[in-house]
Amino acid sequence: MTTPTTDKGKKTAQSLKYQRDKDREMVKGIFRFYEVPGGSVSFNFRKYKEDPIERYDFVDGQVYTIPLGVAKHLTNNCSYPVHQHMKDENGNISARIGQKVNRIGFESLEFMDIDDLPQTSDRIVEVDQVKDDSKFRKK
Repeated sequence: MTTPTTDKGKKTAQSLKYQRDKDREMVKGIFRFYEVPGGSVSFNFRKYKEDPIERYDFVDGQVYTIPLGVAKHLTNNCSYPVHQHMKDENGNISARIGQKVNRIGFESLEFMDIDDLPQTSDRIVEVDQVKDDSKFRKK
């Protein structure tokens, strides 16, 4: 007799296997090094514990065929936050992340799943309401 936790564990394992297989599919694209145009980057990468650790060497502007998981990592995980200081209505100063700056990226030359495309909502960090908008109104 199977228990609900056993069934859930099997479904999770199947889902993980599916995602791992999907992340191992090869994609072709251009590596971009935004911080040092024309530069190169080397790093080791392993997303799943079953995978071996692999070394990747990239040069800005070159075309590569790499696993989808590595392409996602280059596109989504290699940035740093830029903080801004804001004053609220009471004059209190607080720090917040104003934007993220990509250090490196991977531009796909193939069709990607809609789930893998960057969403515009991911780029919005915070929306502030303007209290006194009279200076923006037409007179």
